[in-house]
Amino acid sequence: MTGSEILKPVLAMMLLTLVVWIVLYVRRIAHMKANRIDAQQLTTPERAIALIPEPVNNPANNFKNLFELPVIFYALCLLLFAAGMVDTVYVAAAWLFVALRAVHSVIQCTANIVMARFLAYLAGAVVLWFMVLRAALQLF
Repeated sequence: MTGSEILKPVLAMMLLTLVVWIVLYVRRIAHMKANRIDAQQLTTPERAIALIPEPVNNPANNFKNLFELPVIFYALCLLLFAAGMVDTVYVAAAWLFVALRAVHSVIQCTANIVMARFLAYLAGAVVLWFMVLRAALQLF
């Protein structure tokens, strides 16, 4: 296996973020057009929350969430690649993290069942922290 295999789940995570971004704007713009909401009325997140219903805003909330733990994922994968530490365990864990984040995104952007969403989030976080701790043990 080459170290560059770790870059594939990184790109997949970026593509997931792109898909959520598209869903966010398709839903938001459709709602704004249907309800004749002027974009200038959405000057702050608080005003957007007041004017746009939760099901329309869920992709926006998910998009924000994709810049929390995934930032650590991106940095860690680049560290693993640069340090030549990539192995099958890291690659498998990286793909599992991406899959769990995709499940989390689907749940949040659709039915938004909080406990199901939380379990997907928690499982992904556990995978990510496993990767971080494993890398820390190897480096230190």
